[in-house]
Amino acid sequence: MRRLELFKAVSSRDRKGTVVIAVLMIALLPVAAYAQQALTCAAGRCVQVLSGKARVGSQLRVNAHGPVTLEAGAASGDLLYTARVVVRARNVAEARRILEGFAVRVTPEGGWSVLTTPAGPLAASLVLKAPRLSAAAVYTSDGPVEATGVEGPLEVDSGAGPLAADRIRGDCRLHTIGGDISIGTVAGKLQATTGAGFITLRSVAGEAVLRTIGGDVVVLDAGGPVRAETGAGTVRVERAGGAVNATTGGGQIWIGNARGLVTAHNVAGPVHVGSAAAVSCNSGAGRVELGSISGSVQVSTAMGSIVATLLGAKAAESFLATGNGDITVRIPSNVGVTIQAQNEMADTVRRIVSEFPQILPRMQGTRVVAEGKVNGGGPMVRLSAAIGTIFIQRQR
Repeated sequence: MRRLELFKAVSSRDRKGTVVIAVLMIALLPVAAYAQQALTCAAGRCVQVLSGKARVGSQLRVNAHGPVTLEAGAASGDLLYTARVVVRARNVAEARRILEGFAVRVTPEGGWSVLTTPAGPLAASLVLKAPRLSAAAVYTSDGPVEATGVEGPLEVDSGAGPLAADRIRGDCRLHTIGGDISIGTVAGKLQATTGAGFITLRSVAGEAVLRTIGGDVVVLDAGGPVRAETGAGTVRVERAGGAVNATTGGGQIWIGNARGLVTAHNVAGPVHVGSAAAVSCNSGAGRVELGSISGSVQVSTAMGSIVATLLGAKAAESFLATGNGDITVRIPSNVGVTIQAQNEMADTVRRIVSEFPQILPRMQGTRVVAEGKVNGGGPMVRLSAAIGTIFIQRQR
C-alpha cells in the first residue's frame, strides 16, 4: 500500500453498457472507510457528496479550492471528511466525465499531513472533523473558511470569502482578499487582514494587528497592544492591556480602556477615549473626547471640539489644539499643572473661560491669552484655538 490517500469519482459500465458512477477509490495509510451519495442534477448543476476518514498527524495543512470548515478535537483517531462537489454540466453523463478528474489526496510532508483538492471546472466544499491538532493551516483559492479548536498556531489564507476562527490556543494569522473576519478566542498573538470587510474580535491574549481597507474593526478584549486600521469605518476597542494604535480614513474611533498610549489618526470622524495612560491624536474633522487620561495628552484637530480630563498625579506636558471648535479641560484637585492658553479669535475676552481665579484671560494684540498655575503648578498644558472658546474647569 502506498503512503498516500486518494479518493476519486470514476465511471464504469454495467453489464447492460450503461454508464454508472463507480465506487470511491481510496489508497491510504492505512485504508480508510468511505461513502458517497448519489449524483444529483438539476438545471445544469450537478452535486456529488463524498465522505470518508483518513489517518493524520497532529499538524494538518489544507490546500483547497472552495469553502473549508475545520473543527479540530471533534474526532478521535482519524480525520473525518466530507467533500461536496458541484459541477456545471448539461447532463449526468457530462457531469460524470468531469468528476473523473476530481481527487482528494492526503500526503505526509515534513511532519505535516497535507490534504489537497485539485483545481478545475468544479467547486468543492470541505467539512473536516479532525482529532487533536497542535497546528493547522488552511489555504483556499476562493471561499469562506471556518476553523475552531486548534491547540496551537493557525494560519488561514483565502482568495476571497469570510473567515472565522475560535478557540485557538496559539498564534493566529488570518488573511482574505475580501470578506468579513470573525475571531472568538486566541491564546497567542493575532494578525487579521481583509481587503474589504468587518473584523470582529472577542478575546486575544497577546498582540493584535487588524487591518481592513473598508469596514469596521471591533475588539472586545485584548491582553496586549492593539493596532487597528481601516480605510473607511469605525475602530472600537473596549479594553486593551497595552498601547492602542487606531487609524481610520473616515469613521469613529472609540477606545474604552487602554493600559498604554493611545495613538489615534482619523481623517474625518470623532475620537473617544475613556481612559488611557496617554493619548496622541490627530483628526481632520470631528469631536475629540478624552475621559480619564493619566499621562500626556497631545491632540490636534482641524475642525471639531476637544474635551479632556486629566487624571491622578501623573499629568505630563500636554498640547491641545483645534482650528475650529471649543476646548474643554477638566482638572481634578489632586493634579498640579501650569496652564498656557491662547485663542486667535479675539472678539471678546470671554473666548477663554476659567474656573480658577489665578488664571485670568486678557487681550494680547489680536489674541486672547491666559496662563497660571493650578493646584500648585506642574507640567505645562498648552491650549490653542483659532475659532471657538477655551474652557478651563474643575473636575466635579
